[in-house]
This record gives sequence, structure tokens and C-alpha cells, in this order.
Amino acid sequence: MFIEVMDGLVHHWEVRPDVACIIRATNLKTKKVKEHVYKRQHAAENKVLHYFTARTHEFIICTNDSLHYVHPHDFDGLMDEPFDL
Repeated sequence: MFIEVMDGLVHHWEVRPDVACIIRATNLKTKKVKEHVYKRQHAAENKVLHYFTARTHEFIICTNDSLHYVHPHDFDGLMDEPFDL
């Protein structure tokens, strides 16, 4: 029973139609969690860019289509290259 419930929770999420994405960030030092809900894609991209450059948080980006986990160690070697969101 537990497996079926967890499988349903993990693999079947829904984001409201008026929400572009949800970002859940955990500060690596304090372990405090903040959740940001964005209706506009560009605002969410700005927050991701902030976390990308600050390298102080790990975060999960949730859209209606996908979930992405990002850790600052994933950025190693990318800071010298130009990037485009």
C-alpha cells in the first residue's frame, strides 16, 4: 500500500494552469526551505539565475511537464562559459 501511495504522489503531480513553475530552494548552510511560485516564466528564470550565480542553494523546479533537481556542484565548470536561459 505504501509503495502505491508514494508512486502516485511522486509520479502524478499537477501545477495549476495559471502557474508557470514552482521553485523549492534549500539553503545549504541553514537548511531553511523557501518555496517560490511564479506565474511568469521570466520571473522564474531570474530566480534560477540568482541561485545559479549565488551557489548557496540547492533547488527543485517543478512545471506541469517536469521536475528538475539542481545542486551548486552541477555548476562546476559552467561558470566560465556563457549561458542563455
